[in-house]
Amino acid sequence: MSERGDELPISTIGELIRIAEESKDIISLGPGEPDFDSPPAIVNFACKKLKEGFTHYSPPEGREELREVICKKLKKENKIDVSPEQIIVTTGSTEAILLALLSTIDPGEGVLLPDPGFLGYKPTIELLNGMPLPIPHHESDGFQFNIDKAKKVIIPEKTNVMIINTPSNPTGVVFDRRTLEEIADFANEYDLLIISDEAYEKLIYDDVKHVSIGSLNGLEDRVLTLHTFSKTYAMPGFRIGYAAGPEWLIKSMKKIHIYSTICAPTVSQFAALKALKGSQRAVKEMVCEYNRRRKYVVKRLNEIQGFSCIEPKGAFYVFPNIKSFGMSSFKFSKLLLEKAKVAVVPGTEFGKHGEGYIRCSYATSYEKIVEAFERIEKYLNKEFHRL
Repeated sequence: MSERGDELPISTIGELIRIAEESKDIISLGPGEPDFDSPPAIVNFACKKLKEGFTHYSPPEGREELREVICKKLKKENKIDVSPEQIIVTTGSTEAILLALLSTIDPGEGVLLPDPGFLGYKPTIELLNGMPLPIPHHESDGFQFNIDKAKKVIIPEKTNVMIINTPSNPTGVVFDRRTLEEIADFANEYDLLIISDEAYEKLIYDDVKHVSIGSLNGLEDRVLTLHTFSKTYAMPGFRIGYAAGPEWLIKSMKKIHIYSTICAPTVSQFAALKALKGSQRAVKEMVCEYNRRRKYVVKRLNEIQGFSCIEPKGAFYVFPNIKSFGMSSFKFSKLLLEKAKVAVVPGTEFGKHGEGYIRCSYATSYEKIVEAFERIEKYLNKEFHRL
């Protein structure tokens, strides 16, 4: 067995999915996928295309009609002006991350990434024998990007790439324009390519606005923007996403794509086309329901003695502080699973600076969420009544 495979950390999320599936009495606040089914119009259109015989390969860069619609969407909604030649359609945005890193880093080169941050970033860098350079994101800063901390982490002569994620998984933080401008200045200073993971772009709340860093002036050749249909359109099983960026990078990703999955699934590309061109009503309804759950979850967490939780402005996660319970996030999560029959994700799944936190997803039904927090409160009151 290769060292890279043997040394990869074992993720607890896969185990949580298995336990939640096998144990029907457990309520899962763990996995990060929508609990909604894909909108019927999208499913029906995909079925229609299958019956019409669209069961073959598509071009490695993606079907032309889809890339053209993506360009229109990016210009209208994200203020990013690109041509179809600057788009590659991928098997989810996770594949886009892999293709981008394969195209931009050699063994031993550094990649800046958020900590806590999406659990897939660090292992992907390590698989490629790159050097992960985690930038601490602290609760005292509202889990925002901190330039001074980034400057302490970067190894200038070995670092070519940085990854940002807004809205953020696991913290739910949304970077405002001023923060993105600071990141842009930092990237210009150190000559970095920015991989901007915007998987949760439509899942934002209150008066917050999502801004794509690729829309800022002068960053046309410095930003690769990643999007997925998994979260916005509740299409995780379709495995479809896309990347937009400099043509030289897209060409390289396309070349490598032939040796990874050849192309994104053809039927999924048609489903994505329908998602973008069709009614957006289902998206608005899902966001409205997520918002209702978000408010309830934050309220309940701050009511239960021992927790403290800042209000997320995006995605469908909360990242409460559990330090007052005096145990590791893994042990605390294990106790909730075994004693309260509620699955959450230890904060350390998302990096060293996730210690002292857990991630709870509100991408499950309101009724299950209410029951989950009743169970949590009952168990904690019994076990930690001294608090």
